[in-house]
Amino acid sequence: MVDSTGTGTGTGIGPGDTARERLRRWRLVLGGDQADGTGCVLSGRDAAMDGTLAALYGKEDKGQAGRERSAGLGASAPSVARWLGDIRTYFPSSVVQVMQRDAIDRLGLAALLLEPEMLEAVEADVHLVGTLLSLNKAMPETTKESARAVVRKVVEDLEKRLVTRTRATLTGALDRSARISRPRHHDIDWNRTIAANLKHYLPEYRTIVPERLIGYGRAAQSVKKEVILCIDQSGSMAASVVYASVFGAVLASMRSISTRLVVFDTAVVDLTDQLDDPVDVLFGTQLGGGTDINRALAYCQSRITRPAETVVVLISDLYEGGIRNEMLKRVAAMKASGTQFVTLLALSDEGAPAYDREHAAALAALGAPAFACTPDLFPEVMAAAIEKRPLPIPDTA
Repeated sequence: MVDSTGTGTGTGIGPGDTARERLRRWRLVLGGDQADGTGCVLSGRDAAMDGTLAALYGKEDKGQAGRERSAGLGASAPSVARWLGDIRTYFPSSVVQVMQRDAIDRLGLAALLLEPEMLEAVEADVHLVGTLLSLNKAMPETTKESARAVVRKVVEDLEKRLVTRTRATLTGALDRSARISRPRHHDIDWNRTIAANLKHYLPEYRTIVPERLIGYGRAAQSVKKEVILCIDQSGSMAASVVYASVFGAVLASMRSISTRLVVFDTAVVDLTDQLDDPVDVLFGTQLGGGTDINRALAYCQSRITRPAETVVVLISDLYEGGIRNEMLKRVAAMKASGTQFVTLLALSDEGAPAYDREHAAALAALGAPAFACTPDLFPEVMAAAIEKRPLPIPDTA
């Protein structure tokens, strides 16, 4: 058996081998020379692996007497492209993606992503898409096609992962949301039927006489629900914008759901007409800038025609640059009209970002608790909102 560093982990390793392996690993972690205290000298693949790590993490690591390690990626796209190829050779994909993000953050390599050869070398993931979108306006024409290809690959991978479960979950929710009072036997909602007939319990027979049956209706081909995704496109929400755009396209593909997708900073942009291609949606966003949640919600509110059949999903860290009290009044008004209102602090695998806790508490007091949601949980959240039942809020929210 071989681990991610190419080290054998079979049962034939003796005590001496284990000690040497431990020193080898410490040497790779410490990244020093004789000063690291291990006395371990790297060669071959290990030395090459250490070089890729030193190029990224060596600049801020100092040995004795404050000496800096001298390795680095330099400022040229070809050297960075070679480094990107090297890390894919030595590390698994999940580690490669972390190292790419660190390289962009620590060494200021974002500008190099504007060069086609760099885009061809990187490992595509959601975070890279966010970086590319933030650079969209500065991107030269020679790079845009390469950037779109990177974004499309990530989007297609996400759709494969999310589309089947999302459609199945929401189709079931739409069926169950259409209640009927004279259901066929296989359409009976037994939980609701029992709850509605508890007063007809017969102790002597230890049974309930169901005087009123509640059942599931069958989802018609016409529009049953309307969903408005209202997405904060400030820089901290990059991953959420990517996932929300993919989910928006999936929802728009379902004939029983009318989907609207709105992005905002201090301005509001309706991208609904581009929902057939989430890549177009993403390149229609503009990450960064201020935030005016009240203005965005005012636009969404003006587009609601059937409040009782509408779900509004606000995806934002809630740092409001607009009129706070007006924002809260709009949420209260939408909920009073029968609209289901969902507040997500993030739609990503990263957990909740920094967010405005005062606004989150105010929304919770209105019956719209704010919480971070993973892409895997999102279909369940939407199903609960469609069925008007309590949302499956994670314990860590």
